[in-house]
Amino acid sequence: MDRNTILAIILTVIVITVGMSVQTMFFPSNQEAFQTKEGEVAVNEVAASTETNSDDLKLTAVGSGSNATPFEIKNKVMTVTLDPKGASIDSIVLTDHKDSKTGKEVDLFLKDTSDSNALMMYSDSTGKSAIDAVFDYTINETEELTIVKFSKNFESDGKKFEIVRQYAFSKGNEYLFQTSVTLNSLDGSALPINHYTIGVEPQVGPTFTTLNGNYDYRRAYYSLDGKNAKKNVNLKNDHYLVENNVDWASTAGKYFSVVLIPQDGVDYTTYFAQNTDDSSVSQINSFYMTRKGVSGTSVTDVYSVYGGPRISETLNKYDLANDNVFGLANLHLNKTMETSSWFGWLETILKYVLNFFYRFIPNYGIAIILLTLLIKLLVHPLTKKSMDSTAKMSALGPKTKELQEKYKDDPQQLNIAMSKLYKEEGINPMGSCLPMLIQFPILLAMYGLLNNHFELRGAMFIPGWITDLSVPETIFTVPFFIPLIGNQIHLLPILYTASMIFSMKMTQSGQPAQPGQESTMKFMTYGMPLIFFFVLYNAPSGLLLYWSVMNVLSVGQQLVVNKRKKTELSKEKANGEENTIKFRKKK
Repeated sequence: MDRNTILAIILTVIVITVGMSVQTMFFPSNQEAFQTKEGEVAVNEVAASTETNSDDLKLTAVGSGSNATPFEIKNKVMTVTLDPKGASIDSIVLTDHKDSKTGKEVDLFLKDTSDSNALMMYSDSTGKSAIDAVFDYTINETEELTIVKFSKNFESDGKKFEIVRQYAFSKGNEYLFQTSVTLNSLDGSALPINHYTIGVEPQVGPTFTTLNGNYDYRRAYYSLDGKNAKKNVNLKNDHYLVENNVDWASTAGKYFSVVLIPQDGVDYTTYFAQNTDDSSVSQINSFYMTRKGVSGTSVTDVYSVYGGPRISETLNKYDLANDNVFGLANLHLNKTMETSSWFGWLETILKYVLNFFYRFIPNYGIAIILLTLLIKLLVHPLTKKSMDSTAKMSALGPKTKELQEKYKDDPQQLNIAMSKLYKEEGINPMGSCLPMLIQFPILLAMYGLLNNHFELRGAMFIPGWITDLSVPETIFTVPFFIPLIGNQIHLLPILYTASMIFSMKMTQSGQPAQPGQESTMKFMTYGMPLIFFFVLYNAPSGLLLYWSVMNVLSVGQQLVVNKRKKTELSKEKANGEENTIKFRKKK
């Protein structure tokens, strides 16, 4: 590896480090890291903060439900299975989206046999005391809605009251529905319950084997009341409590999310939890929203629930009242989506161009290649300058080697001689650094786009090989486990690594290593690509396709530049010799 490239890599690392420091200083991370703040409580304070009289409440259901069999409610985009037990939701199946592992429609909730249903009601604040009696129910239809009403009578400390839970589902193509909780006294006395909890559990689908945190993940978010920003919940210690009111709370995977939006003007706490105990689901994220200050003889609370894909066209429906059947506005659910912290604007532009190519050729693999070609053309003036510098240095290989032999015992004099040679030949040692740094935002934006773009999910490029650009392609599966790889063999990481090694060798072609740099050159040529091979082994195939094509284009461009430079230098040398001969004859 030549000195310029090494300097470029060092400068890139410095820019990233300084950039992250600036972001930490002026744009603090959303990670909470369990620091106690006003209105928020660290994990070791959860138990003391959640102790209330209602946690010890004993409820007795009056009578038995008439029908305990779960039933389905369907609209154009999902099938919801409601369970009279606890007036809860057993499953939400998204009929327009397939699970890449099972081939079936995505079930939004991954359940173990011991897991509770979604939107179960609890009498405590941490999801342990479920109100799971069998409710009676009725189903009513309007022109735009299907309304399910559950009701059940209860008794506590001699006081009788009724719990009514109602669900309203759009008949159209909306993933959002509404649910309400009503508590009515049946004997005129004050309600015996002073708070209740709604649980959003279990884990968000689709199915997964392991979560690596980059290419597949499950996370939790919330937005504090009155603050237009998303906060990430750090569930390292399994629990987290937010005592302030939230605009919404959410658990999410890479492509799908469940969001609970409470009504305004009511006090809530939100308790997040993560369970990694042995079960059929290796990690379960959930949260519980507790309604505080229940009093009087009757209370009704309304919640909106979004359960579907993390894409703008469905999330933005709830910013304008005329766009959705419930008349909701200004929910800003698009803030639950993942975007690059610095280069989200660039990612949006690249996404638009990618979709533009897709409209003409409906194959996202080809669209990625076309976008890569366009990016290569746009950055050509920058890369050409860098490659010209590399080609010049490559052409000076014999002179460089001669100087290294001459000053092999005097490194200081060698550096002086090399600097003089570069100056005479018009080579800027930093010529390849700046172009690399300028391209860095594009690299980050493309990473964010191809790692998270929803439309790549299930998008086929080459039948029989790359059948889903959002996941790693697999050419075959071996019957044994390979360390750091697993048992699935992916071809794209191999092709990417080979193209990276070839590209590295091209940049140092004809450049003899300076004393003491031989091991560094070998590491950069073979060690770095090998490290990237393992880091990117399970990367989405769309991302590896982009990087592989970019490497191939860079190698081709470098070959052309090297050939042109060698031809120019040969002509210059021939002209110089010819002029020398003429001068001698004349003399």
